Amino acid sequence: MSFTRNAIDFHMHSTFSDGSMPPEELVKLADQAGLAACALTDHDTLDGVPGFLAAGKNYPDLELFSGVEISTRYGYREIHIVGLGVDIKSAVLNRFLSQMRQERWKRAELMADKLAGLGYPLPESWKALEVVGRMHFAELLKENYSFTSINEVFEKLLRRGTAGYVPRILPPPVEVISAIHAAGGVAIWAHPLYSQMRERSWGKKVLRHLVPMGIDGMEGHYSGFTEEQMIMVKGLAADYQLFLSGGSDFHGAGHEGVAIGTGYGDLHVPIELLGVIKEKIKFYQEHRTDEN
Repeated sequence: MSFTRNAIDFHMHSTFSDGSMPPEELVKLADQAGLAACALTDHDTLDGVPGFLAAGKNYPDLELFSGVEISTRYGYREIHIVGLGVDIKSAVLNRFLSQMRQERWKRAELMADKLAGLGYPLPESWKALEVVGRMHFAELLKENYSFTSINEVFEKLLRRGTAGYVPRILPPPVEVISAIHAAGGVAIWAHPLYSQMRERSWGKKVLRHLVPMGIDGMEGHYSGFTEEQMIMVKGLAADYQLFLSGGSDFHGAGHEGVAIGTGYGDLHVPIELLGVIKEKIKFYQEHRTDEN
């Protein structure tokens, strides 16, 4: 099949975090979608990237990038930052991600204890997961108890304010941005303004802190964005001289209706964004502070 290959997808998850498909399958789907480039951005781990990049050898028309998504704490909110083009052997970044996974594990143990006390003990299988999060618990609870949907599990037990919820201990954005830059990658504010009230003023408030910390770009194209939100993010990026990126936030099962490259059907992250992103990655690779 012939493709124009005029789109990219720089936000995808695999079985190495909370996605349902292995990295190699993501590469296959990205090629079938006719993408020019894509990145694997699992939560708090780079372990899926070697297989992801190796699979790309079978798809010469598809350019692959290493990536990772890391959660940070800004006030009472979480801000997610995607590191793109990072060296997966970076000592600084890998130490940082190891600490993040340890905190995830501590939280998971506390949450599992809470759920057991509420009458919902989890099967021991969750302890074999490399990176564990609420989505994994939600899936197990749906499979083992009388919940009709993942959303029902979250509403009753796992969202903030419910009896089974345990907050995460998260680093400030500056630590995440610094670790990404040390590894030769660019730092991108993922799905900014998502589900926020007074979005533009809130976005400006956050950017007044993130820009001095070294944030490089924003996801201006995202599966969950309305047209108005996309225009708003593009305007904020221009105001603060940040480049634009974007992606589907593909997870497979558990995020129904979201496809690689096209999100809910109308997502298009233009290939014209790729040149600036690659130039910025090259800059950080040439000015690295961490050697593997």
